[in-house]
Amino acid sequence: MSASTPPPRFRREVRTSAVLAAPLVAGHLATGLIGFVDNVIAGRHGTNTLAGVAVGTAMFWLPMMVPMGTLMALPPSVSQLDGAGRRAEVGPLFRQALWLSLALGALLFAFLSLSVHALAPMGIAPEVRPAASAFLLGIRWGIPAMTLYFCMRYLCDGLHWTLPTMVFGFGGLLVLLPLGYALTFGAFGLPEGGAGGLGLASSIMLWLQVLGFLVYLARARRFEAMRLFDRFDPPRWREISTLLRTGLPIGVTVAMEGGLFIATALLIGRLGELEVAAHQIAINVASLCFMIPFGVAEATTVRVGHAVGAGRGAQGVRRAALAGLVLVLSTQALSATVLLGWHEAIAGIYTRDLAVASLAGSLLLLAAAFQFPDGVQVLSAGALRGLKDTRVPMFIAAFAYWGVGMPLGAGLGLGLGWGPRGMWLGLIAGLLVAAVLMALRFARSSRPAALPAMPQVRVTKDA
Repeated sequence: MSASTPPPRFRREVRTSAVLAAPLVAGHLATGLIGFVDNVIAGRHGTNTLAGVAVGTAMFWLPMMVPMGTLMALPPSVSQLDGAGRRAEVGPLFRQALWLSLALGALLFAFLSLSVHALAPMGIAPEVRPAASAFLLGIRWGIPAMTLYFCMRYLCDGLHWTLPTMVFGFGGLLVLLPLGYALTFGAFGLPEGGAGGLGLASSIMLWLQVLGFLVYLARARRFEAMRLFDRFDPPRWREISTLLRTGLPIGVTVAMEGGLFIATALLIGRLGELEVAAHQIAINVASLCFMIPFGVAEATTVRVGHAVGAGRGAQGVRRAALAGLVLVLSTQALSATVLLGWHEAIAGIYTRDLAVASLAGSLLLLAAAFQFPDGVQVLSAGALRGLKDTRVPMFIAAFAYWGVGMPLGAGLGLGLGWGPRGMWLGLIAGLLVAAVLMALRFARSSRPAALPAMPQVRVTKDA
């Protein structure tokens, strides 16, 4: 990344990236708060309900990361077309992305319908299986809505319009709070559904979100010129396969990183109740912190893609990435400072058990240590997505997370008996390796000779 950029121009780039990223960060925080609301409602209903929702959520989100990541191919594709002045091609591309999102939603719906039969072979406690099955069977109805929502959201992100992500994210939160309570507890004349009712409430919320987004895109003047819904286009394999070639490696990469944390939780689950509770507290806090650099990384994807489409060369591409890096280092410094200074107080918010709070506080110190490598790796991955460089980052993620992080964490935590702290040291090592290799990959891919000369997505224009 070049440091020779004229300061005024670079400051403008930082400001543009910050304005673009702020609603994305807020939208991700809203998503995190939706999970928080689910846990609070389930916990108020009963321990069995909370356990069922916890298991169901893990089984839902891990496979969901693949279609979510796959659809991340849309923002760089749209931003490159936008930067090249080819907005007439955005509408046809978006319609093909809608077909892809529907197909991914249907596949995940079928997967979740069958996954309830895997609870027993996975060793889930018999008393937890009914609630987990009910939650999965309830939330599966909202899966097609979720994939459609991501498609619409990523379209807006690619066009530098991220406000809808924040508005519809918090809108969903406002819907879920009363509806989830009513369908879980049986309030307002509705039957008590427990975990299944909460899953159904989540599905209803997702469909309301996507219908609201659909109306917005169809009526907003901002999108009139792109004629998003002016005609019906059948699925075209050429365009869909182009999105898949870029997006599927992203989906696998996101799933591998998420899978690392889920596998870590499962391994810690073998250590005891105290260790599991402490890990859950620390990972929840770390996940909320991660929403900030994740939002900045998505904004960087758009800015890098736009620079490629506009033909700004290596200097423009690296300026966009460096602006994102400045923002991420600033936000991660703040997160690390908060975790270092208030780790005990934060842990105390979650529990009154002094033993759990003490262990969780020590894990939050380790979370502070991985704020910088975590921020750099997600930012570098976002910048690479803007270049549509996704296959090599997938292999980097596999090596860093599963070749380094997981074996080291399991060896220290279980083999040497270091417990959760050993597992978390493995996480730090995996993130550090990913940060270094992703940054080096971006330095290589952003060289003048390696940059694409024009957008790689070509679709049939509207008549």
